[in-house]
Amino acid sequence: MANLPCIGQAVQPPPVFWTTLLPILMMGLILYFFILRPQRQKEQHRLDLLAGLKKNDRVITGGGLHGVVVSVKEKEVILQIDETKDVKVKVEKDAIVSVEHREPKEKHKEEG
Repeated sequence: MANLPCIGQAVQPPPVFWTTLLPILMMGLILYFFILRPQRQKEQHRLDLLAGLKKNDRVITGGGLHGVVVSVKEKEVILQIDETKDVKVKVEKDAIVSVEHREPKEKHKEEG
């Protein structure tokens, strides 16, 4: 009998299903737009960067090596680390974190 409303009290209806689900959906949207979507865009940009690698691009690897791309294969890249001593290193394509496209040397000779 304790659960029965007294005279003059309004009976509250049970909460609607979507009102309890709404906060969970809002958190999911926030998670998607602030965490998952930017991460996917960053990964897609990185994949596009690696797909666009070509000879004479200046790159930086995850280990901090700076070099110039000599050849590009499906999963590996050969970098020239030192031009004076002709030092070359074979690295995995996934190890490249940054690419600076370089103009060919012929353009520099024509200008200078």
